[in-house]
Amino acid sequence: MPPSESRPPTTGASPIRRSLFLHSPIHRMPRTVLRQLLDQVDDDTPPGGPDAPVARLERRIADLLGTESALFFPTGTMAQQVALRIHAERHGRHAFAAHPQSHLDVWEQRGYHVVHGLRFHPVGDRHRLLTGADLAAVGEPLAAVVWELPQRDIGGQLPEWDDLRGQVAAVRERGAAAHLDGARLWEAQTYYRRPFAEIAGLFDTVYTSLYKSLLGIRGAILAADAGTVAEATAWRARLGGAIHDAWPLALAGLAGLDNLLPRMPAFREHAITLATAINADGVALAWPDPPQTPIFHIHLPASKQDVERAGEEMIAERGVQLFARVLSGPDPARCSFEVTVGEQAMAFAPEEVVALLHELLDRAGSGQSRS
Repeated sequence: MPPSESRPPTTGASPIRRSLFLHSPIHRMPRTVLRQLLDQVDDDTPPGGPDAPVARLERRIADLLGTESALFFPTGTMAQQVALRIHAERHGRHAFAAHPQSHLDVWEQRGYHVVHGLRFHPVGDRHRLLTGADLAAVGEPLAAVVWELPQRDIGGQLPEWDDLRGQVAAVRERGAAAHLDGARLWEAQTYYRRPFAEIAGLFDTVYTSLYKSLLGIRGAILAADAGTVAEATAWRARLGGAIHDAWPLALAGLAGLDNLLPRMPAFREHAITLATAINADGVALAWPDPPQTPIFHIHLPASKQDVERAGEEMIAERGVQLFARVLSGPDPARCSFEVTVGEQAMAFAPEEVVALLHELLDRAGSGQSRS
């Protein structure tokens, strides 16, 4: 799991009382999570079989995405690597292309190569969205192209709908499959404002996460046609992912679909409100402007080291957490951090976030904050 999504040790009382960070431990207290799980079951709910939580979850997401079938995986890492392995074997090609900041390459220790013998072809500028021209410039035959919607590490950006359709069509004309890294598909839909099935229908295989914006315990779903899911089922077993008693993970995913998925449009609107206030003030830069999804980055005129120190001070002295990870950049005097708006961020008014950024930069010694 990436550092940005790791959860601190649970021993001892946390000094954090309020947090802008989606996966802060104060938002994932076990008793609260367990209550949500209990709301999904009754005395007759079986642990396995066609009426069990895992099967219910698979059917529900297949219906949402308009696919023939869907398969639960314990991790998204396993789900995506399995999808790419299947595409590679079907096409007799070993390379796949994706954005240079693809999760598959940045966070997974090259598992696609070490485990499956695949090659990654990074395409385009690491600080910009993938374009059709970038893909056209790829010379080698590809098994698949991966689109991450939204592109998390560049601020949750998305290609425009017609551009995305054109890219997928061009890739298919060259004999490659189209795979969606839809870990945050639920957020992406708030921008496209099209049914999930229409978005997923562009792709041959679709992965989505149960724990990122849905705040599940763990787990992922791979959705596709029935034949692909049958192959994926075999690979899941080979890789040790066919775990028994996965029903608690499925229940948490179902709770997220019930309680959080309907809130995604409101989360996006609040993200826009927060980013607008930050940019109007000028203490920092919120990007994209406006956010396309409930995700955006806050760029700060201070060094990564100073901002990390200031953030630790604010937690220790005030119990307020603004971020879990600070991102460095080419300019050593600047850095950024990600905001993903969920229920946690709805408790922060725009003026409060602006004030907290002033305090953060004051503490960081940037000299940019007003008194």
